[in-house]
Amino acid sequence: MSNSSSITQFLLLPFTDTRELQLVHFWLFLGIYLAALLGNGLIITAIAWDHRLHTPMYFFLLNLAVLDLGSISTTLPKAMTNSLWDTRAISYWGCAAQLLFFLFFITSEYCLLTIMSYDRYVAICQPLHYGTLLGSRACVHMAAAAWGTGFLHALLRTVSTFSLPLCQGNALDQFFCEIPQILKLSCSDSYLREVGLIVVSACLAFGCFVFIVVSYAQIFRAVLRIPSEQGRHKAFSTCLPHLAVVSLFISTSFFAYLKPPSISSPPLDLVVSFLYSVVPPAVNSLIYKVISDSSGELAGLWAFSLG
Repeated sequence: MSNSSSITQFLLLPFTDTRELQLVHFWLFLGIYLAALLGNGLIITAIAWDHRLHTPMYFFLLNLAVLDLGSISTTLPKAMTNSLWDTRAISYWGCAAQLLFFLFFITSEYCLLTIMSYDRYVAICQPLHYGTLLGSRACVHMAAAAWGTGFLHALLRTVSTFSLPLCQGNALDQFFCEIPQILKLSCSDSYLREVGLIVVSACLAFGCFVFIVVSYAQIFRAVLRIPSEQGRHKAFSTCLPHLAVVSLFISTSFFAYLKPPSISSPPLDLVVSFLYSVVPPAVNSLIYKVISDSSGELAGLWAFSLG
């Protein structure tokens, strides 16, 4: 039996034990990572340099792109390295850092998506008060609150998780350091603190979810009252990218943590975790591009980026 003081590294779960498939996974991960860097990088560059895009919606979109880059950069490069060099090891402190940053980016992104739903609610339901309620100072404060909430939540969960004694080995059934897999290695009976933090996390997630649902219920009700079809189309087109990103983020992450234990298995957990930790940051920029091309509302952003 070992304890946390004697653990110097953890062993991550590989996607496959076949060397040829490991190399295939490396090139696949590399392509996904480069696509995420390119897509989100173009969004950041366009919004930063084009003064026409210095509006609340694009300010929050810039923050979302930065969080997406941080999130995918926390997990995917290590998976690429392990696939390329046929290794599984990650250091104890490397695992703690990976968990801290991943929770930070993922929680901040969820909070930011909630704020973005409020932005769309004000823009459509209270357009005359948009400049007042979402001035530059208010936007900065809301973004800072999202980042601050993410950091505080990540710090508390990481410190709490790694303060538990670990005596069930050092093999994690996941391709990155994730709290449920680390807790499986614990031999401590003092779960009350961790349960308390889980309750806080659940309340935060549920509160954000309810806020988003209520916001979009009000948005849809307001849009359906618009008399002209062109007006309804224009209103919907400003919401579709955000709604698509929210749906992808919530559906994948909620399924990862709320799926029935009866269908849980290491291969399925591996695939599901890949869906919620890698796919959303990689395709969010693509979602904005595809929907903006079809609606014509955001095409200027990409034209500026590629121009």
